[in-house]
Amino acid sequence: MNRPFISLCPEITRTDALTLMDWLEDECVTRYLSDSRHVSRFIAQVIGRVQSPILTPLFNQGGRFFIAYDRHDARVGFVRLVKTGPDCEMVLVIGNRNDWGRQLGAAAIRESMKLAFLEMRAERLIARIHPDNARSLRAFERCGFVAESQAPALKSFAMTAMRYRQFLRETPAGHAANIHITEIDKDRLSSLLAFVRDPAVFELEHEIERATVVDPGQVPGDVVTMNSRALLQLDDEAVEVTLVYPEDADCSAGKLSVCSGIGTAILGYREGDALDWRMPDRTRRIRIEKVLYQPEATGNFHL
Repeated sequence: MNRPFISLCPEITRTDALTLMDWLEDECVTRYLSDSRHVSRFIAQVIGRVQSPILTPLFNQGGRFFIAYDRHDARVGFVRLVKTGPDCEMVLVIGNRNDWGRQLGAAAIRESMKLAFLEMRAERLIARIHPDNARSLRAFERCGFVAESQAPALKSFAMTAMRYRQFLRETPAGHAANIHITEIDKDRLSSLLAFVRDPAVFELEHEIERATVVDPGQVPGDVVTMNSRALLQLDDEAVEVTLVYPEDADCSAGKLSVCSGIGTAILGYREGDALDWRMPDRTRRIRIEKVLYQPEATGNFHL
């Protein structure tokens, strides 16, 4: 798969902090980062006074901090999201110059929008970029951001929550395969989202928002819908699963909740599709080998 892939991990380790310091010592990386000296000094102080291997609470003071990983679980940069009232401001850095030009910046922006609008419930996401930072300007423009204002040192771009949802529905997802969901599944899953308290449920909301909605009788027979049984390839392991609602989940019987990581990942994909999906500990490669059973294909529409 050649599509750029980024996952944003909220856990910050001591090793992450040391990598961040290396990035911030590169003048090419920090050229357009206005507070790079402050950040570098803060990291040095943290490493010096804290012995814990997990530093997440310290990095989340005043906002949320994420390490950006590529599909090989290599650290490539970081994102900071600071929410003030209805607005959220974003800072993005791809820290390794060898990763520039891989469109990882745009992939990180898309993941940041998902977090800002669907998890943090911001109404507007703002990015302030130096006018000479042509690479960043192009990345934000490709992701649908609109220029709002310009000062000599910074150009302000913004995306609203309404525009983001419209962008998801109307713009082909060049970074991910198109997926399909039936009208019945969308209605029931949308109702489910209002009651599920799992913080990871925003991933399911994202997939529902971007899916092509079809009549149950018109969904292709090789698409994974709710209550479908499918043969998956998870990395090097063949696994047979049934995609179910949370109340029917039973891991010992291969019944995966649609709110689980793999359950959310496979919804709407079809035979032959492959995708990368970040689990809590690593990124997994998932391939839909075969849809063994689909209710819509047999006329057994689930209500």
